[in-house]
This record gives sequence, C-alpha cells and structure tokens, in this order.
Amino acid sequence: MSKEKVGLNRRRFLKTAAQAGVCLALPQIIPATALGQNGRVPPSERIRLGAIGIGNRGRYVLSCFLLQPDLQCVAVCDVRGDNRQRAKDQVDKANGNTDCDTYIDFRELLAREDIDAVLIATGPNWHATAATMAAKAGKDVYCEKPCTKNIAQSLQLADVFRRTGRVFQAGTQRRSLPNFAYAIELARTGKLGRLETVHAHPGGLGTKMSGWLPAEALPPRETGDWDMYLGPAAWRPYNLRTLRDGFNFEKGGGLVGGGCLEWGSHCVDLCQLANDADSTAAVEYEPVNGQLHARYANGVKLVMRNDGWLPNMGSCPVRFEGDTGWVETGDNADIEASSDSLLIRKGIKIPGYPADLHVRNFLDCTKTRALTRANADAACWAHITCHAANVALFLDRKVKYDPKKNEFIGDEQANRLRSEALREPWRI
Repeated sequence: MSKEKVGLNRRRFLKTAAQAGVCLALPQIIPATALGQNGRVPPSERIRLGAIGIGNRGRYVLSCFLLQPDLQCVAVCDVRGDNRQRAKDQVDKANGNTDCDTYIDFRELLAREDIDAVLIATGPNWHATAATMAAKAGKDVYCEKPCTKNIAQSLQLADVFRRTGRVFQAGTQRRSLPNFAYAIELARTGKLGRLETVHAHPGGLGTKMSGWLPAEALPPRETGDWDMYLGPAAWRPYNLRTLRDGFNFEKGGGLVGGGCLEWGSHCVDLCQLANDADSTAAVEYEPVNGQLHARYANGVKLVMRNDGWLPNMGSCPVRFEGDTGWVETGDNADIEASSDSLLIRKGIKIPGYPADLHVRNFLDCTKTRALTRANADAACWAHITCHAANVALFLDRKVKYDPKKNEFIGDEQANRLRSEALREPWRI
C-alpha cells in the first residue's frame, strides 16, 4: 500500500475515532422500554403478537394483551378498514410509536417469521380454519370462542395442535376466574359428595339457519373484503348488516346464534371440567321441555337450561350438585352453596368476566410450553358436547354419541351433521 493511502487511512481512522469519542461523551437518549427499565421487558425477551379479527371483542382482548409487560403487538389484521385503523391506533398508543403494520389477508401476517403468537377474534366462521393455519405456520394461538363450527372441526383442531406442538388457548376465560375455579374444585375434590348433576346456562337453544340478506353493492376492498369475510362459509351476496354482525354469522354448522354454543362454549366447558371430562363428551342428548338434557358415561347428568337460576348470579351461571351438597356461581362472582362450610376458602371476588388472567396463562405457557387451562383437547371435547347437543336440538329428538368412535350410534341423519363442506380454496 502506498504511503499516501496509509496516511489517508490513518487520518480517516483518527477522525472516526474522535467522532465516536464525542458520541460516547454525550448523554445517550435510549428509551427505557428498550433497556427493560421501569418494569418493562427488553424487546428481545418479549412475545411478539399479531392480532387477527379486531372488532369490539378483538380490541378488548387485545387490550388485555397490551397490558402485559412481556408482550409486544406488531401487526393487526381485519377485513374491515375501520377496524384495522382503530386497532392500529390502539397498538401504536401502547407501543409509543407508529410501527404497527396492518393487513387485510391474515395469511400475510402468518408469513412473518418475527411473530410468535396470534390472537384470533374473528367471527366464529373463521376460528378453526384460521387457528389451524396459524399452527401450521408455527404460531401459538389464543382463539376466541366458539372455536369450531362442528364436531369434525373440533377433532381436527385438537389434532393439529398435538402434531405441531403449538400452544393453544380457547377464549373461555372463566376457567381462569377465582369463583368458577373454586366451584369446580369443590366438585372435583369430592366436597359435594359423589357428583350427580351439572347445570349450564346455554344463552339460548335455538338452531335456525343463517340464510341470506338482500344483495347490496360491494364496497372497495380496503373498506370491506367480502370474499375474505366469507372465507370458508358458503357464498352469499354482500350485505352490510352481515358484514357488521360477524359474531352472529355462522357460528356452528351455518346456525345463527349457534344454539347452545352461545354461552355453552363457556358454561358447558366449565361443567366438563367439573366432571373431569376434558378428554370426553356426553354420550346421550335429548330436548326436554325447553331444556337439553345430556348424560356422561360415568352417569353424571348435564342440564342446559336458561331459567331457574338463583337470583343475582349474573350471566353465565353454572351449578354443580353432588349427593351431599351443591354450589352455584356466575359472572357477578358470588358463590352460594348448600353449606357455609363449603365457602370458607372461596377467596377474592372478581366480578364480570375479564380476560386478563386467561391471557396471562396463555403467555406463561408460550414460554414454558405447558398446557394452557383451555388447551386444544379440552376445547375440542367441550365443543363436541355443544355440537352434539345442537344436533339433538336441530333434529328435535334424542341422539346417542360414541366419544371413542366420534359418531352418533346407528343414526345416519345425525352423523351427516358432524361436518360441513368448506368453500374453496379453504381447507383444514
């Protein structure tokens, strides 16, 4: 190398070193969030979230995620432009920047390698399909309920999470609330004697089909992507009312209101847990005088009823009865029992049905790879019990179900209702 070049390189080095020295001498303005100060977790240790389906319920659950110090939401997705903008504003405010990305097609979000987990709070029509695709894309999933549209989807959902090893949490957040957990503990530990009957509030037992509304002019895709909104559901003409009412659009097998899926995916789920039935379903189902009565193989009876609850229990009540005692609770978080001695350890009262504790359980399990409280297998069987009950309601007669073969016994008509075709090109 020539002396001229050596001198030039030396001068450049000294100049660069001097500039670096000045920079090091100046105060460094680095956000506390980047250093993990003020109780915040450094970015390298945070779980990176993408939110799919961010209407009213989706933004509420997202707000619970945003409260967690080890969580960073980086992207939101919705077929509606107004939902996307509101959610982006919500995330950007929490993050203190404008970096949150937005998507119309959730497949683009799933393709991002930097996203660890997704919140799925679309309409129920999409839940199982989107959750399955997310698991196959290597994402852990928090999925709002009802998680599936039929029995076949329930089995497929559980299978894909077992095969992929991804973490799944159904949005049945009452499993994480103290009053419900305490009542379930009384039932499971023999404090009520031998468990005989569990009662669930289904929030309605109707099973009418969704049908079509009058055709209207399609909006621009940026405003509302109708084809993506329909997804795996049967095609129908665009109607703004259907687009805005995504939660009530095709909950289960094309049903409006989803029959007992309305509250059943919460209350029946709690009864399943109280009966230690997270790996099975009831075996008999029969409509009886405005109620749905079911029976498990162990003899425990399940009663789905809308009326006859103790006053002031709030929404989503459950009741567990044994041969020596009973307990009843609901969303107001009060607990009543056959004996005051059963309530001496009932603990704190958290009224309503906040999702914070459930979200925290999901995030903890994404780190430890443990099963969540409402894991895919538990959700599978609770949903199968609801779907089988809906089949009995729809046929208006008794049906018998085999949880090992996963078919209705000697009942071709009922078996045809275990699944449904998905619109092209969607598959599970």
